[in-house]
Amino acid sequence: MNIGLNAVETMALALVLLMVGIQLRRRVEWLERMCVPTPVVGGIGFAVLVWLLRSMDVLTLDLDTSVQDPMMIAFFATVGLGGSLSVLARGGRSLVIFLLTCWALVLVQNGIGIGVASMIGLDPLIGLMAGGPSLEGGFGGAAAFGPEAEALGADGALTAAMTAATYGVITGSLLGAPLARWLIERFKLRIEAEEVGGLADLHEEHLSEEDQTLTPHRVLKAMAVVVPVMVIGLACRELMKEKLGIVLPSYVGAMFVAIVLRNLNDHLRLVEVSERAINLIGEVSLAIFLTMAMMNLKIWQLQGMGLGLALILMIQTLVIVAIAALVVFRSLGSNYDAAVLSAGFIGFGLGATPNAFANMGAVCDHYKVVSSKAYIIVPLCGAVLIDMVSVPAITWCLNVFA
Repeated sequence: MNIGLNAVETMALALVLLMVGIQLRRRVEWLERMCVPTPVVGGIGFAVLVWLLRSMDVLTLDLDTSVQDPMMIAFFATVGLGGSLSVLARGGRSLVIFLLTCWALVLVQNGIGIGVASMIGLDPLIGLMAGGPSLEGGFGGAAAFGPEAEALGADGALTAAMTAATYGVITGSLLGAPLARWLIERFKLRIEAEEVGGLADLHEEHLSEEDQTLTPHRVLKAMAVVVPVMVIGLACRELMKEKLGIVLPSYVGAMFVAIVLRNLNDHLRLVEVSERAINLIGEVSLAIFLTMAMMNLKIWQLQGMGLGLALILMIQTLVIVAIAALVVFRSLGSNYDAAVLSAGFIGFGLGATPNAFANMGAVCDHYKVVSSKAYIIVPLCGAVLIDMVSVPAITWCLNVFA
């Protein structure tokens, strides 16, 4: 039996699965502890059910996911609106070092994925999906870049990307805090956190008292910025395709238009927009597009690539642990803050920013000292600045290795 759902029905199903995911995450302790995103909980459970029904020749399902792309573009537009270059300029040495390491990591992850895949006979784009898009990019990056890779001929790329992202979330949560504790005990570090100074002031600017209250007017005003950015970004993408022959993913144009607008606005004060409203739009868009991507996973496409993916992910894990211990920890001062930042680096380098917070929280709770520096640097890099380099790098790899 075959069932087809139209766009509205698919959207309704996605929202129901999102609510199911929220309830399951609240009730199942390890889901909360591992910081597994709620869209993943509901969406992947449904995908497994569809796979089982399909394998038993009971049911096939066709979903109209046409809402998914606009939600994805809206999310990346909000990411771009957070990409302030003044944050980087004023963040100090620690922020710059940490960010440069994060930017380097996505290049390393892409290189490992493509290189190992080529050596073992896998499609290089499948290897790429086990790199930066799904590890440092998390589920959002996997859901965004997977379909692009499939459109370029890499069958099963989305499923491979989501599998890698799931592995990353779990592994990143398991390794981050233990590594930090090992570093602290191995080098007998003093359990004290450095004063953050100007970084704290910078962080507070983004969380001003006035900006704490969300109102319908502020949300609508934010939407009046986000939606035109999406339109202009799509127009720029079509223009580049027509004039230069360069094909970019649909969301890249919107993200870079948003970055340009944000940095012009920092200097010219063209419009006052609530960052909390922008973040809310981003969170809602991400939840919807990620749920739709997860529930439409074709798990049966993993057949034949499982061992290759496992090898790539094992190498990726060893490399990021080495970078955290030998580069991040040492370059940031080999102190308590550096150890906590190393835990955060593994958290979002293999999973997502929430995993980074969970790792850092576990370390700080254990030693009863909060690293304010880590709690400021990681979200600024992991949720705001990282995509300024990672998205172009991944897009370049997609075009070169297609």
